[in-house]
Order: sequence, then structure tokens, then C-alpha cells
Amino acid sequence: MTRHAHSYVRLVNMVFYAHHGVLKEEHTVGAKYEVDAELVFNFTDAAEHDDITKTIDYGIVYRTIREALTLKKFFLIEAVAYEIACDLLRDFPVLDKSTINVRKRNPPVDGICDYAEACYSAIRH
Repeated sequence: MTRHAHSYVRLVNMVFYAHHGVLKEEHTVGAKYEVDAELVFNFTDAAEHDDITKTIDYGIVYRTIREALTLKKFFLIEAVAYEIACDLLRDFPVLDKSTINVRKRNPPVDGICDYAEACYSAIRH
């Protein structure tokens, strides 16, 4: 039987404290960042056989995201989202698409704002 699957795994609201931003103070003081990852791939085989070796290791995904957020410094959350999405597509050949949302809590705007968010999807061709 031929199966066409649309399946994905999401890791939602991973929270990190990091030092990104355009303002010098943001690099010094830091801020709280939240990240969502949507990883699109066909996990039918993993599901049918209940086999962890046929899916993505969430721990490695988390470490990749944590390292991009905490070991590097960026001016833009757009750059953070792009870097993570591309890293995951590179590191996991099974992925068809990785979509990353990066939220920066209390961005430095002249007013009240819960968060700024950047979203980037890297797609395998």
C-alpha cells in the first residue's frame, strides 16, 4: 500500500536566556527567548514499528537550538530563526522542512509589547 503522509513533530516553547539584540545593552544584560520548532518529515515507518531509530532525536534538536541561542550572538531574531532552521535541515537528512519561531520577550520598543517573533522555514529541495 502506498501512503502519502503529512506528519511533523513540534517542540513548543523552549525557553532560553541569551544575549542578542541591536542595542549594546541587550548583549550585556540579555533577555528571555522562546523557541518553537516544527519538523516536517514522514514518520510513518517509525510509528508503524514504534521504532525510535526511525525518527528524530528530540534531545539533539533541543541541544542544536540551545547552542544557537546561547553560544552565538546575533543582532536580529530573524538571524537566530534562520540559523536554527538551516542547522536542523543540515543535521537531519530525514527532514523535509524545519520551521522555527523565535520570540523575544519584552522587546525594546517605546511602549508595551509582550514579544517580538520571527519565523523562518527551511525547505529541502
